[in-house]
Amino acid sequence: MTWTVTPERFDSPDAETLRRDYYDEVASRYWARPATAEEIDEGLDGDGADRLTAPTGAFVVGRFGGKPAACAGLLLVDADTAELTRVFVRPEFRGTGGGGLLLAAVENAARTFGVRRIRLDTRNDLVEARGLYAKHGYQEVPAFHHRQYAEHWFAKEL
Repeated sequence: MTWTVTPERFDSPDAETLRRDYYDEVASRYWARPATAEEIDEGLDGDGADRLTAPTGAFVVGRFGGKPAACAGLLLVDADTAELTRVFVRPEFRGTGGGGLLLAAVENAARTFGVRRIRLDTRNDLVEARGLYAKHGYQEVPAFHHRQYAEHWFAKEL
C-alpha cells in the first residue's frame, strides 16, 4: 500500500471526518477521557478551518491505499510566515511515512505562497507530533504566542 497526499477543501466529506477525528483525539487526550460528540461539535464550530484555503491557507488530505488516513493545514500569518495546524494521522496508519509526506506537502504549499518560515505550537501530551516535527527539521523556538493549550513551539526555515 502507498500514500498519496493531495490538496483538498477543508469541508470535503473526507476532510471533515479527519478534522473531527483530529479534534476527538486531541480533546480526549487533554481531558484524559473520551470527548463527547457535543464537545467535538463545539470544538469544531467556528474553529477557523474556513481560512485553510487560498488566499489565506491550504489543506491537504493523505490517503493510504486510497483510504482517508491523515490531514494537515497551513494558515498564512504574514508574507513570510505560515502556521502548521491540524496535523493528524489516524493511529492505525502511524509509522507508515504519512506524517512526513503531509509535512512535505504543506511545506510545498507554503513555498507557492512565498512563505519562508513555518511555525506551529503543540502540547506536552502530543509526543508523536513533537517527534515528527523534530525528525523533519522543525526546531523548538521561544513562544510566539500565549494561547491556551500551547506548551511547545517549533519553526522551520524553508
